[in-house]
Amino acid sequence: MKKILVVDDAVTVRLYHKQLMESLGYSVDEAENGVEALEKGLCNHYDLYLVDVNMPKMDGYRFTEELRQIPELQSSPVIMISTEAEEKDKEKAFMSGANFYIVKPAVPEEIKEYVALLVSGEN
Repeated sequence: MKKILVVDDAVTVRLYHKQLMESLGYSVDEAENGVEALEKGLCNHYDLYLVDVNMPKMDGYRFTEELRQIPELQSSPVIMISTEAEEKDKEKAFMSGANFYIVKPAVPEEIKEYVALLVSGEN
């Protein structure tokens, strides 16, 4: 079974994304900030990171930059989801290493489509 780490400081958003990913047959873990996500990423294998941008301790941009510096994790797919809708925010996400950038409120079908593109193979 493929594993996804949902990273968001908002409990309700984590729960929503977790339920959405589990409905697609994925195993889901949660982290409330980038620091916790990096720690979990070093101890577990994740097939995808679904990451919020604005979080305490370490934001999504910094998390993705840090992830890309770790040889065994640098090719892990990252989808950033944020309320930040400016083109500069999207550019910053891609510069930090994100594979896709989605603006909240995200349509479930859009999230599912991007996850399916990045997580190949059987669930």
